[in-house]
Amino acid sequence: MSASADRQRYSRWDNTQNLDYLTAEEMVDALSDELIADGDLWSALRRLYRWGDQGKLDGRVPGLQELLEKLRKQRSEELARHNLGSLLDQISQRLQDIVDTERTGIEERLNRELVAPESEQPDPGEAGQQPSEQGPTERERPQQSPSVDPALRKLLEQVANKRMQFLDSLPPEPAGQLRELSEYEFMNPEAAAKFAELQQMLQQQALQQQFQGMKQAMEGMQPEDLQRTREMVRDLNEMLEQRMRGMDPDFQSFKQKHGRFFPPDINALDELIEHLQKQRAQMQSLLDSMSPEQRRQLEELSENLLKDDALRSELAQMAAMLDQLLASDQFANSYNFSGSQPLGLQQAMELMERMQGLDGLEQQLDAAMYSRGPGSVDVDAVRELLGPEAAQQLEQLQGLTRVLEDAGLIQRKGDQWELTPRAIRRIGQQALQDIFGKLSRDRFGGHKTDRQGVGGDRMDESKPYAFGDPFLLDMKQTMMNAVRREGSGTPLRLDPADFEVYRTEYNTQSSTVLMIDMSRSMMLRGLFFAAKKVALALDSLIRGQFPRDNLYIIGFAYVAREMKPADLPAITSTEYEYGTNLEHGLMLARRLLARHPGNKQVIVVTDGEPTAHLEGGRVIFNYPPLRETYQATLAEVNRCTKERIVINTFMLDRSPYLASFVEQLSKLNRGRAFYATPERLGQYVLVDYMSNRRKNLG
Repeated sequence: MSASADRQRYSRWDNTQNLDYLTAEEMVDALSDELIADGDLWSALRRLYRWGDQGKLDGRVPGLQELLEKLRKQRSEELARHNLGSLLDQISQRLQDIVDTERTGIEERLNRELVAPESEQPDPGEAGQQPSEQGPTERERPQQSPSVDPALRKLLEQVANKRMQFLDSLPPEPAGQLRELSEYEFMNPEAAAKFAELQQMLQQQALQQQFQGMKQAMEGMQPEDLQRTREMVRDLNEMLEQRMRGMDPDFQSFKQKHGRFFPPDINALDELIEHLQKQRAQMQSLLDSMSPEQRRQLEELSENLLKDDALRSELAQMAAMLDQLLASDQFANSYNFSGSQPLGLQQAMELMERMQGLDGLEQQLDAAMYSRGPGSVDVDAVRELLGPEAAQQLEQLQGLTRVLEDAGLIQRKGDQWELTPRAIRRIGQQALQDIFGKLSRDRFGGHKTDRQGVGGDRMDESKPYAFGDPFLLDMKQTMMNAVRREGSGTPLRLDPADFEVYRTEYNTQSSTVLMIDMSRSMMLRGLFFAAKKVALALDSLIRGQFPRDNLYIIGFAYVAREMKPADLPAITSTEYEYGTNLEHGLMLARRLLARHPGNKQVIVVTDGEPTAHLEGGRVIFNYPPLRETYQATLAEVNRCTKERIVINTFMLDRSPYLASFVEQLSKLNRGRAFYATPERLGQYVLVDYMSNRRKNLG
């Protein structure tokens, strides 16, 4: 191995690194109980997607619900932070500054004109065409030069007073002021420049509600720029009209010509239509979130911004066709802001975009939790709105099936996922661990004896070799015996008495049939889950530790049938039947065990006495049980007893009828009977199996 293979890369901790690597086996272990309960892999994954691991994996798999709660918290914080009441305050302040600047300019101009030499005085006939027409009030008039003609002085003062009166009579709301000032000829060049700048900014913001790239396109707008905007809207309307007639417009040519007005990732007309409607919905959301008076002012303000009648007509036509193709109100929601942080119009539009993004992401998360899965959620939107940590959590959820598939634990069958045999074995191992994990260490394995065998599996203990022993030499102990006998030194000579061999234990082959009651009562009372878990654990135990043993699983209700361990998780409560046909189950178990020598046993897990039996090839069912059903079942017990098949019964109900029947069964068969709760059923069955299948012989 090269030195570079051991090289590690270190980086500063930024709260996004994943320290706890999650394995596919850990995920299956966390899902094992749910998979045993209903066998529906998709349902188990969907619960994991929604709720996360719920502590089973120490919270390393947060669910979509956690992301949804984070989203709702962020939206609540936005609502509690901002205040739309001050939305037009910024515009009002700028308009007030423009008016104040104009007043100052009028006063300065009047003063300058009244004290200037007569040769420099303006022509009274042209006073109405000059940038300034008003003068100061009587109280504010400066000392006038005697050289100024009294008639001219009077005319100038009248013009100045008229201008001041116009400024004094401006409407109080920003929309009215903007409308009136747009028709006003400013006397002060600085005030005129400020007003033009404000108009341009508001025009940009008004058009940005339609076109995202319009801000860059309109900066420093000249008449030819406005012409290009009209041309773009006209071409767009032609495409929309073609779409409404069922035609397929050439979108790529449109994008090549007008792409600067739109985001670069839009590649189809339908995408553009949705984008435009979302942009329009932002303004609608803003209006719906304002008071009626604020809404009226903003609408009036928007109407007064575009003086180009042709462009306004094209925009109105575009809006009408967009609404027919895709309603914008599906994207618009009103918001109840209650904070104190003021917002400008542009900031408010950006806030509406963010709020609508949160709304759309919430819809994605809802759909992902209930039907579509985490793969349907936009990771980039989560990263932008909720941050990189939330995006990493989503990517982890989206990669769960890939991790499980790569590990060979799930596989596709059509458009569905299903468990592989390897996953079934893993679930059994987890069930086995759950059951044995509840036993105290001193009780586990309490079936051992002091007698050692002469064949079978090797043990860790050794003994002096005797004739006939398998020559499983314990070299270390043999060498130590020689050293103790001869002392240190070389060469070391071995004597036959020095040889020690490992002890072995003799394992009898055992064949077991686990019979699980699948009647209606077992399913509806939730007892079948415990029985399935025991079956999977027992299968895992035998496969792992006693591969020469045989295990069969039989489900019995109206009739009995053999089941494979892989079939168990898929059996749900919707498959229950009436009847407890124990006779048919024992009959099938006896036939299966007849194939094998050695120890044979049947383990019966049931919650009720037999209520069905076979008669003339037909099933006879009755509740309360018939006497004939008892007799037929006990007759099959006798046949099992004659073939040396031990029947151990685990009762999940304290019914006196069940207890009476099981007492008769145990007397005939000399098997054992237990009453077990569902929680402790696995401990009883597995410890009993371990206690009875292995014998150490000396």
